[in-house]
Amino acid sequence: MSQIITVFGATGNQGGSVIRAIQNDAELSSRFKIRAVTRNASSTAAQELATKGVEVVQGDLSSHESVKAVVTGAHTVFLVTNFWEDALRETEVSQGKTVADACKAAGIQHLIYSSMIDASEASNGAWVNIPHFDAKAEVERYIRESAIPATFVLAGTFMTEFVNMLQKQGENYVIYSPLEGNSKIPCIDIQADMGLFVKGAIKNREKVLGKQIYASVEYYNFEQLVNDFSNVTGKPAAYMKVPGEAFKTFLPENKATEVYETLMFIQDFGYYAGADLTESLDLLDEKPTEWKDFVEKNREKWE
Repeated sequence: MSQIITVFGATGNQGGSVIRAIQNDAELSSRFKIRAVTRNASSTAAQELATKGVEVVQGDLSSHESVKAVVTGAHTVFLVTNFWEDALRETEVSQGKTVADACKAAGIQHLIYSSMIDASEASNGAWVNIPHFDAKAEVERYIRESAIPATFVLAGTFMTEFVNMLQKQGENYVIYSPLEGNSKIPCIDIQADMGLFVKGAIKNREKVLGKQIYASVEYYNFEQLVNDFSNVTGKPAAYMKVPGEAFKTFLPENKATEVYETLMFIQDFGYYAGADLTESLDLLDEKPTEWKDFVEKNREKWE
């Protein structure tokens, strides 16, 4: 009899990637029945999942009863919380704790949480306005304290973010940032590859319980990013460092300080606080997408 894996955020980037990875894997697709949790089970994306044999259920991360219903009977749970939905740390932490409590009560055998490191702690208090990192770290601590069998997958910077940062200036493309050009940024094609790392966690459960997995193909710097972009597209591109206050004016007011401090944290302390990616990449049975391949795959955006 198949085991159930409950996947939160099923129609989003991360949950959708997890579902595709399981469905495309002969071993896991025969082992697991997927229970896809979404806020709107009647949406087009949700209905498309249903046509592929996925059990689609409506769920509300802020409702104890709703969460209890979708995790009950499951063997494994993948949880992603969305800070940017209302940009409130307390909301994300409360939702994460609600799922953790439900998983503990239901006897879940493996909770896989999309986490982040604690930037305030890792920077020794230098950068304290990065709640989209710190909220997830707080949930991770709670899961650990609750003694739930768990693994924590930390997604790198989405490659789509660099697509958004590439600004066309005449015939050229420019990325503006306050970072030094050689600062190391771990990157992931989130839609294609988050599922690969979660799949690695599932297949290596005993090995990764209680551990963090760094979901990134490699560390890049801005010079590499613009050079690879130019080599693939044939479009001239450059990186330009700008002062922090000027950079903030490029961003929505409600995100400016947080995005700026995130970049400074990456420069000063490292996105993963200097962690090596080798052990995490060794869990994979498929090669994740490199930046140059991501550009090739999306080159029509720049045609």
